[in-house]
Amino acid sequence: MIIQLDKDISTDQFDKLQEKLNSIDYKSVKVSTQFQDYIIGVGKKDFDIRAIGTMEGIKDIHKVSDAYKLVSRKWKVKETQIDLGDGVKIGAGAFQIMAGPCSIESEAQIESTIKHLVENGVQIMRGGVYKPRSSPYSFRGLGIDGLKLWYKHAKANGLKIITEVMMTEQIEDMMDYVDIFQVGARNSQNFNLLDALGKVDKPIMLKRGISGTIDELLQAAEYIFSNGNEKIMLCERGIRSYEKAYRNTLDINAIPILKEKSHLPVIVDPSHGIGVRKFVESVALAGVMAGADAVIMEVHECPEKAFSDGQQTLNYQESVKLIDQLKRTSAFRKEIGA
Repeated sequence: MIIQLDKDISTDQFDKLQEKLNSIDYKSVKVSTQFQDYIIGVGKKDFDIRAIGTMEGIKDIHKVSDAYKLVSRKWKVKETQIDLGDGVKIGAGAFQIMAGPCSIESEAQIESTIKHLVENGVQIMRGGVYKPRSSPYSFRGLGIDGLKLWYKHAKANGLKIITEVMMTEQIEDMMDYVDIFQVGARNSQNFNLLDALGKVDKPIMLKRGISGTIDELLQAAEYIFSNGNEKIMLCERGIRSYEKAYRNTLDINAIPILKEKSHLPVIVDPSHGIGVRKFVESVALAGVMAGADAVIMEVHECPEKAFSDGQQTLNYQESVKLIDQLKRTSAFRKEIGA
């Protein structure tokens, strides 16, 4: 169960609530977030919820059978909206596009990409400064110096930044230069990292693991929420399967399922999802029609010269076309009430 506590609950009221939960053999854990204090009760005994719900100091109470309780839609029917400031919002009817290169490579590349995004009304720029690569000899990013350079140009042009954090040790150095921390597929069950990100007041975009199930993604999100951070987005980026015709199997099914199971915004990543440039457009539009609250995609002035992931990255002409299609598709979904 989830118990929402009154903001001014007294020590005596809290102690009586704990005693009541102990009396029905429920383990209780207090969770304090940016917005609310909760008690998470875990137990198997059936009980009359009114016996607790009528106690003093309680704002609301909900029975939630899911293992992932705080991210479940069973207690929070209204969709969560992530507010990045300056009118940039994601979820609950607010659609966004996040675009940019796989890797931040140079100042010239940053300036070129920002110009392209601003001209096409994109407000969030993606890019990697710490890159998890399959080969240790591949380009692995410009690090914190690259992030600071990127931030300077992005801030001057009113763009928000989303970039991947790979280790708990990087969080403090990155905090002042990031609007959204991305947790990549390889770190989706790095529970130390998830715990640490739960303690920061920054939005987190959590990618589904390479072979992760939907429940595993939601449990990973629960780690972040239970440590105090409610600003979470879920990202479907394709899972590994036996198919070799494309990079990953983008699970379009996961988008409406996640929207039904959780109140958190859902993002689709068509670039990693299919990994083949000429098909990114099709699967991106499919993701929006399936209910995605945002699309994150890779864009480069000259993908053939990109330091990483050029085979799945759109050039500027392709990007302009898709950005327009995504905006019109999102508007169409709203029009038909899908």
